[in-house]
Order: sequence, then C-alpha cells, then structure tokens
Amino acid sequence: MSKPDFYEVLGVARSASKDEISIAYRKLAMKYHPDRNPGNAEASERFKLCASAYEVLSNPEKRSLYDQYGHAGLDAGGGSQFHDINEIFGAFGDIFGSFFGGARRGRQSMHGNDVRCNLTIDLHEAARGVTKEITFRRAETCTTCQGSGSKPGKAPARCPYCGGSGRITQSTGIFSIQTTCPKCRGQGAVITDPCSDCRGQGVIAKSVTREIKIPAGVDTGTRLRMQGEGERSPEGGPPGDCYVFITVKQHPLFDRDGHDLICRIPISYPQAALGAEIEIPTLDGREKAIIPAGTQNNDIITLRGRGMPLPRRNIAGDLHIQVYIEVPRKLKSDHRQLLQQLAELEGDHILPERKNFFSKLGNFVSEFFNEKPEK
Repeated sequence: MSKPDFYEVLGVARSASKDEISIAYRKLAMKYHPDRNPGNAEASERFKLCASAYEVLSNPEKRSLYDQYGHAGLDAGGGSQFHDINEIFGAFGDIFGSFFGGARRGRQSMHGNDVRCNLTIDLHEAARGVTKEITFRRAETCTTCQGSGSKPGKAPARCPYCGGSGRITQSTGIFSIQTTCPKCRGQGAVITDPCSDCRGQGVIAKSVTREIKIPAGVDTGTRLRMQGEGERSPEGGPPGDCYVFITVKQHPLFDRDGHDLICRIPISYPQAALGAEIEIPTLDGREKAIIPAGTQNNDIITLRGRGMPLPRRNIAGDLHIQVYIEVPRKLKSDHRQLLQQLAELEGDHILPERKNFFSKLGNFVSEFFNEKPEK
C-alpha cells in the first residue's frame, strides 16, 4: 500500500512556504483534534497523519530529503511517524493550548532530551551499507539516589510555594491563569538534602555504546534516528532519541556528485589517438574499459548504474570516467625522434581544429593591421 503524499495531506502546493504549511496544519489539527472528535478513530488517525506531514514539511532537512526521495529518503534521514496522540502534544503542544483551554494531561509527559552522535565512514561502507558500533554520552539515572536527587533515606520535601500541586493559579477579575510553579518546576516537591553524586539532579552523564545499521547510499549530512536512545524524561514521558550524523570520508580515486561518482584517469597521446583498452577502478574492483580512437582531453566514459545506490531503493547512480591526456615532461631520445617525425607529417596534414584556429588567427591579424589608423 502506497504512503500518502504529505503535501496532499496538508492541502498545500510543493512550493508552499513554511508559514503556509503551519497555517494549513493548524486548521487541519483543529478540525481533527481529539477533543472535537471524541471516540472517532478515523479523525484520530487523520490527526496523527497531519502531524507526521507537518513534522517533515516544517523541517528544512527532512523536507529536502522528502522532496528528493519521497518516503524512502525519510527512512534513511531520520523521518518519523507519530503513533500516539500524546507524542503530538509533546512535539507541537503550543499549537493547541490557546484553542483548548491550556494543557492536556498528555502534554505533561514530555519527551526526554535528544542527544547527538557523529559517525565517520568511508565511501565503500557508504556504498554497501554497514553496521557500526557508536558511543555517545547521555544523562542516566543516578544509581545512588535512584533518580530522586535526594540523599539516600532523605525524601524530597513538599514545595512550600505551590503546596505540592506543581501549578500556580493567578486570578485577574473573571480570568484565572495557571502556570508551572517556578520553585519546584512543576514537580510539587523540592530537594532539601541533595545527593552527593548527582548534586540533586537525579541523573549522571554516562557513555553508552550501541550498534546502528547504516543503509547503503548515505552521504555526508545524512541523519539517522535511534528511537528511545536519548535521555529519560524527568516527567515520566518517553525518552528522547539519539540522532547520528554521518560524514563520508573523501576517497582517493572517486569524487562524489550526489549519487554519481567521477574518476579522473590519465591516458597517453597514442592511447587517445589510436584507442586502447585500459584498466579502471570501480566500487567492485578493477575492470576493463575501451578508449575509442580519437578520444579528446576530458572526454567522459559513463558506466550506468555503477555509482552510489539510492537509500532504500533498488537503483544506483552512474560512474563517470573522465580521461585526460598526460604529456610527459621528459622524453627519451627515441621518443623525441618519433614525435619530431610526427610533427613533420602534421606540417603537411594539419589537423582540422588546429587548421581552423590558425585560419581565424590569420584573419584577425590581417584585420587588425588593415584597420590600424595611420600616425
């Protein structure tokens, strides 16, 4: 079953600006909001689909991947799909608060913080895909206080500012505004005897090692998402994610242009003039290639489908072999004699391009001196 087009989901053109996408999403989110459609499973699914579309199209990196490769690009570049309504409120809760009287219960369970990890791979690993072991740092629950932030045996005290509710209500005439308690930050309790190991934070930064599967075809700047490998939520919500940013090292033979590869190979003048069979490098090893007679400097031989694969797709770019004629700086005596003989022959048989050039040069010189004013 094909996945829906995100632009069609939000009802916007592919050239829509970020503001136009936000406005379209806000209207649809209000239309399918669970509070307006209680018990309506179809509206709930539509609500999640709109949120997934907005998450991708409002993010420049994800939108670029989606525009180039569709949903397949999102699989390799960190795309996501909302499965729970509370995830949407956690990500875009500010959009709904003013329309539905403040925070929903689900919004209080916010995601934990995301973490970042950088990974460098070589071109062959990027071409074939590889499983790598990565190490990154994240905040882990303090084992001394079990995350409470207080010394063992010392319980947090009830917040005297909010009375343990975690919220402060301020009344102005007929209106009342409820905000998070600034003293306990919504926890309802304050730490009076902090843990000596985590200093009352309840977490300690630790190194974590995980394995990640790198899909074939990634390029520098590709971002992969490891769901749930970020930091825990202090409010009991789902943990954050770990985003792995890929860097592909420069290859000594191949230059990369998107999913195409370019390789510059030197050939001699006789090979260019007479044609030859030469050995060329590919990602799969050495291969034979035919240089046609009369090959010119910087001519390109293209091998279709021998470049980099497109992520999650069964196609690949091309390999372009760009030849250049290498002129020796020093000549042996017998080489020099042969070239002198060739030069003498070309004196009687001037090549077409060179003949055309010298003809133009002669016309230019004649016109210049004929039009030059007399002193």
